[in-house]
Amino acid sequence: MRNLWKGAISFGLVNVPVKLYTATEKKEIKFNYLHEKCKTPIKYERRCPTCNVEVRPEEIVWGYEFQKGQYVVLNEEDFAKIPDGSGKTIDIMDFVDLTEIDPIYFEKSYYLEPGQGGEKAYALLKRAMLETGKIAVAKVMIRSKETLAVLRVYQNAILMAVVFYPDEIRSTAGLTGLQLEPALHENEIKMANSLIANLSGHFDPAKYTNRYREDLMALIQSKISGGEIARTPERETGKIIDLMEALRASIAATEKNPPAEPPPKTRHKVKTG
Repeated sequence: MRNLWKGAISFGLVNVPVKLYTATEKKEIKFNYLHEKCKTPIKYERRCPTCNVEVRPEEIVWGYEFQKGQYVVLNEEDFAKIPDGSGKTIDIMDFVDLTEIDPIYFEKSYYLEPGQGGEKAYALLKRAMLETGKIAVAKVMIRSKETLAVLRVYQNAILMAVVFYPDEIRSTAGLTGLQLEPALHENEIKMANSLIANLSGHFDPAKYTNRYREDLMALIQSKISGGEIARTPERETGKIIDLMEALRASIAATEKNPPAEPPPKTRHKVKTG
């Protein structure tokens, strides 16, 4: 795996050099949008509708819309003025119990491996979290964004999970269907509890598969086997001129229009005697 980030875990007065790796990946079947008529992939452009031109990456700035159609414009220099706080450091702030954090807070997970010279400090932090049953709450800068994260032991590694800030969690107050609490009969509650008990067991992730993805891939493979394949048409390119052909054409062109001969030189008679 290729590491995405190098830094250090700040653990009290101890710094643990670490490398960051993505711990999860989406197993999705990806599609391209094609033009139905010719089966050519659709091209997306960054185009300004006002200037009617394609915009190059270096011509793009960030705009914060504070009112409809009105923006505060920021560029790289503006972002550079804001101190990035911890920089390349995962700053541990607190240790808490994992059960205290609701799963809604978790966003994405990364593996941390020890950097050169950090093996012992890494092992010490991992052992201490295992023995105390605690996980660490930390702050870290990733892609110029200050992120809240938790560190915990997963299998034999320290795993960093990026979590949402509290103000990023939406309230349920706007869900009107929750405002009325229907009356429940005691027998209905007992039957629901009994059904849950019958279906209860230990979590085994290996037993869960994406049946839709498997069926979709089977459909795609059957179309390939049946020859139902659309080919993108080859684009016409400019005529490639052979070097010898180009030289012959150049010679022929110069022969048709030979350069004008210089006028004959006038001979002057030399007077004698």
